Formats: sequence, C-alpha cells, structure tokens
Amino acid sequence: MTRTARRRPFRIAVAGAAALLVLSACSSSESGPSGSSASGSSPGQVSGEVTVFAAASLQDSFTALGKRFEEEHPGTKVTFSFGGSDSLAASITGGAPADVFAAASPKTMKIVTDAGDASGTPTTFVRNELEIATLPGNPDRISSLKDLTAKGLKVVLCAREVPCGAAARKALDAGGLKLTPVSYEQDVKAALTKVELKEADAAVVYRTDVRAAGDKVEGVEFPESADAVNDYPIALLKDAPNAEAAKAFVALVRSAEGERVLGRAGFLTP
Repeated sequence: MTRTARRRPFRIAVAGAAALLVLSACSSSESGPSGSSASGSSPGQVSGEVTVFAAASLQDSFTALGKRFEEEHPGTKVTFSFGGSDSLAASITGGAPADVFAAASPKTMKIVTDAGDASGTPTTFVRNELEIATLPGNPDRISSLKDLTAKGLKVVLCAREVPCGAAARKALDAGGLKLTPVSYEQDVKAALTKVELKEADAAVVYRTDVRAAGDKVEGVEFPESADAVNDYPIALLKDAPNAEAAKAFVALVRSAEGERVLGRAGFLTP
C-alpha cells in the first residue's frame, strides 16, 4: 500500500468530523434561545399547555397576556381558571393540577404556601384599590362610602373570605361604618354583575373592574380605600405539570410589557 493510500482513510475521517461539526453548529443556531423575547421570558423553547389559576379581577388583563404569550411561543396554550382567590387556593391545596397561582391578597396566597404547594417565594406584581360601582349616571347620587348605608339602598359586597370582601370590610372599619348588604358574592365579578344587571344599586369592587365594565356602571372613589389596598402575589406551583412554560408566563406578567397591560387596566405598581 502506498503512503497516499494509507493517508486516505485519515483524510476522509477528518472531513467527516468537520462536516459533523458544521451540521452541529447549524442545528445549535436554529434551535437556540427562541423562547427569549423582549417580554422578559426565560431562554429556551417552551411548549404545551400552561394552567393559570388567577383572581377574578385579573381576568381581562391575564386573558390579554395569555394571547400574547401564545403568540410569542407557538405551540403553547394558556388555560385560565378565574374566581375568588380563596376558592382557587382551596382547589390547589386539594390537588387541582395547575402551574401558576395569582392571588388578590397575600392572605389567600399564604393558604397555598403554608400547604407547601408553591415553588419558591411568591412575588407581589401589582396592587389594587377599591371603588364604588353605581348604576350608570349614578341616580342615587352616591358620593361617599357613608352614602352606602342609606336606608333602602341595595348594596352588594364580596364575601368576607374573598380578598375584595376583606378589603371592603377594612375600608368600612376605617370609616367607622356599618353596612348590611343585600348579598355577599363569591368573587368581585359576581358583585359587579349585580349592578350591571340592575339587581343592586351599588357594589364595592376594585377600580380595575369598574374600568373594565365601561359605561355599564359608574365609579365613585372614596378616601377609605387607601386603607384597604390589596397586594397581588404570583407564584409558580410546586407540582406544576409544565414548569418551564409556567416560568416563562410568570416572567411575562412581571416584565415591562406585563406592567403596561396591567397598568392600562388600572392596577397599581407594587
């Protein structure tokens, strides 16, 4: 065998290795951090379904952010369960499968953390303030929290164990007022709906919900609301079925874009 013949297999091997390196580099480039974006989501491709349990007052903002998330991450789907934070917390501790929990108060988030169902420490991402929702045009001329105690006025509150109900009670206590509502509702959307359907004259809800209702109600601010501002914490859940996508969704909520969406809805920065 000649020297040239003996070298040929070595050259072929080197060429083959070089080709593999080129292919590997191309593959790495194409499958790089496509999951990263200006929204602040973490690098890496995410896919599949993300299940988010969130306070009813977050419905409009989170729905918008969910659509944005799906656009940024093709192949993902965000499924929401909105309701009273206390009920959602009970579902999570009862074993309901979910990836993310966004509560309307630290107290309801504590139900989840005390049960060991949160991964890491929850982070406050927004705050919310109360407002009175009246019928369009405010026919009863409600201008203060005290006006809600007028005889014959049909007022609705959230249930005491729900964050908006606890906040309303705190505001009433701050004003030294006693109020007996015609009904206690299980979440803030249900309380607001009573006014929208003209089944109640007024309801104490979040100002974000008054804004979302548009011309269906009229909002009345009151100073006692400053004593009852709710912090909203968000957390990745310990047994999240899709932890990577869940982390990316939480990152979007906490990003500058998430802050803009929530700010337009009337939420306050923490």
